Amino acid sequence: MKSSHIYRKKEAGTTDFCLVGPTAVGKTALALELARRFDAEIISVDSMQVYRHLDIGTAKATLAERRQVPHHLIDIIDPDQDYNLARFLADAAAARREIKARGKGVLFTGGTGLYLKGLLDGIFEFDREDKLLKAELAARLEREGAGVLHAELARVDPQSADRIHPHDHQRLLRALEIYRTGGVPWSELLRRSRQTALLDPGVPVIGLARPRDILYERINLRVEIMLSQGLAAEVRELLARGYGPELPAMQAIGYRHMVQYLQGNWSLKQAEELLARDTRRYAKRQLTWFNGMARIKWFSPDDLEGICHWLEQHSP
Repeated sequence: MKSSHIYRKKEAGTTDFCLVGPTAVGKTALALELARRFDAEIISVDSMQVYRHLDIGTAKATLAERRQVPHHLIDIIDPDQDYNLARFLADAAAARREIKARGKGVLFTGGTGLYLKGLLDGIFEFDREDKLLKAELAARLEREGAGVLHAELARVDPQSADRIHPHDHQRLLRALEIYRTGGVPWSELLRRSRQTALLDPGVPVIGLARPRDILYERINLRVEIMLSQGLAAEVRELLARGYGPELPAMQAIGYRHMVQYLQGNWSLKQAEELLARDTRRYAKRQLTWFNGMARIKWFSPDDLEGICHWLEQHSP
């Protein structure tokens, strides 16, 4: 990964693309190379790397790596501050404008699936739940059958009815629940949410994947390296600064494990084993999330030339 060739030079500053995948798959090294090749700066898509002082456990790009390629949305808030999808999208939009003004492309990279979905689909604002209504609709489904409920959906939300099969009971009930609760069709809410999306529908999204056993070996090794780099000392310093274990940032993988060790609840060996286990489980959840996004094109992290060729073909 030493080529300095810049692809699509005539379109510098017009390219948005995404690089995602589970923890420890190899995103950082590949992102640096792709950013150099496509004359881009990097915007982090990671809900934990926004926090200052959380460095080792969040596997941030090193300062030397950040000097090679400018990174954005890293170290922007303190561990006791709140951060959410809406703020991420606003910060990402501002960073993207600045990068574009410099005539550079933008590479969004990270492992937080919710943030990626927000970039691509916007914020879906319906968050209400009516348990009585849910129970009523479920009872009607059993009593009257899916055909009756699907016909009802077709009357109030024909666009959703077109994309939901009558046998897809979960989404059928959800669509009726949304309409009955707020009086606005699910299809309309989706349309509104897409208006808040930062990226165009056709933006290239690269997913990185490795065989499960190899990924798990890399995770186990990463945990060993984090401990050798001083993860326990990093957490001790955070506690000394007054950042309590109850903070969401301190509940992140790695940090809550070291808190248990430092408080004497676990041995260092126990903390290491549980940290590796929980990181493997987290990687599995990440893959489940990303696998549900049809627009991702999957590659091996070792297929640099294949990725570059695909980007050449699919960048706007």
